[in-house]
Amino acid sequence: MPRLGKLEAAVMDVLWSTDASLTVREVLEKMPPQRNLAYTTVMTVLGNLLRKGMVEREPVGRAFSYRPTVTRQGAAAASLREILDASDDPRSVLLHFAETATDEESDLLRDVLSRRAAES
Repeated sequence: MPRLGKLEAAVMDVLWSTDASLTVREVLEKMPPQRNLAYTTVMTVLGNLLRKGMVEREPVGRAFSYRPTVTRQGAAAASLREILDASDDPRSVLLHFAETATDEESDLLRDVLSRRAAES
């Protein structure tokens, strides 16, 4: 999964925050006002996200409606996978992460790994 720039992540946050498909205008209207973006900027970002496979679109009248192709959680997991794959020592990365995990996160990981082992 390709990495997202700050503006791409902000647009994805808008798309993830709704169950409906959104047009460029609707995404623009839901963006934080301090962004002060142009319609064409949001349209370009959505085009980039479409090219990266992060969104899909469908025609709605003379416009397009966009929706994410991946969940927020799926995107986060893919980012973690990318970090591990890019590391020359993924074991150390995982160990450092495990040392910083909360008790709740550690319990969850143990449960998931136990279920995975039982399925094998």
